[in-house]
Amino acid sequence: MRCTLGLVWASLSGLALSKPAPKANNAAIAAAAYFDQETGFTFSETKVQYTLSNTVTVRTAVPQGVPAGQPFDIVIQFVAESSRVAWAGLAFGGNMVRNPLVVGYMNGQKATLGGRWATGHSTPQPYPTAQFTLLSAGQKSNATHWQYTVKCTGCTSWTGSSGNVRLSPTGSASWAFAWSPTRPSQPSSPTSSIPMHENFVYFRQDLAAGANANFVDLLGRNGISDGGSGGNGSVVFEDFV
Repeated sequence: MRCTLGLVWASLSGLALSKPAPKANNAAIAAAAYFDQETGFTFSETKVQYTLSNTVTVRTAVPQGVPAGQPFDIVIQFVAESSRVAWAGLAFGGNMVRNPLVVGYMNGQKATLGGRWATGHSTPQPYPTAQFTLLSAGQKSNATHWQYTVKCTGCTSWTGSSGNVRLSPTGSASWAFAWSPTRPSQPSSPTSSIPMHENFVYFRQDLAAGANANFVDLLGRNGISDGGSGGNGSVVFEDFV
């Protein structure tokens, strides 16, 4: 059975649906610093356990020395098994309502990403405040796994139900991950409807462990000029090595 993004996130937020939302898990292996030779970024890496025997990898990189209270860009690298995770959703506020969301899935040898914002039992709308720009490196896929690497402007601060929210680059953040093993109906579209999620998990992401003093220079090395941002879109993946 397929459903719209609205139904998916309504169920995740605990709203009444014809099919009860599954119980959320809370499982993650402690974050560790990870140096990515391809992009040059030092990431904070968290292995998020979503079944008894499976994990996805969530990596984040942030600028070092951000003045207190100031917004900042973030680079996200996500790795998953293609046979088990056909679409993946990350929520930067630890729930699926009133915080920025990114939904990603494969379209052949390309990745499609879309930013969303949900307010409740309704279809999440495009969220233009969050701008996603795929790096020229760090995009991979093979017969078993897929990976995207993206910069987000507008994912670390927003106005939620309780007022202004701002993540700290020197702390950790409560995030959420949802997924399904079934492909979206229109994988080339960032606004595609997606199948009902298999489950969802909460985890904490240590942003401080991924601080980069040369953050802007590394963006330039990966095809993104200082301050550059782009809309939702896709990029061709390379094979894992």
